[in-house]
Amino acid sequence: MAKAAAPPAPPVSCVQEIGETAGNVWQSLNKHGSMSVAKLVERIGGNRDVVMQAIGWLAREGKLDISETKRGKTLALKD
Repeated sequence: MAKAAAPPAPPVSCVQEIGETAGNVWQSLNKHGSMSVAKLVERIGGNRDVVMQAIGWLAREGKLDISETKRGKTLALKD
C-alpha cells in the first residue's frame, strides 16, 4: 500500500518573510559595507517592497544609519 503524500508546507507569513529579508539585508550590509538602497535591493533580489519593509524593520530597531545623498539614500549598519 502506498503512503499518502505529506501535506504541503504552510505558506510563509508576511511578517516572517519581512523578518527573513531583514536578516538578509543585515548580512549583506555586514559583509559588503554601506550601499545605496537600489544596490541593496539588487543584491538581495526578490520583491522590492519586501526589501523596503525589511529596511524599515531594521531602522525601527535602531540598527541602520541612513544617509541622504543627491542620488538617493545610502544604508550602513550602526556600530
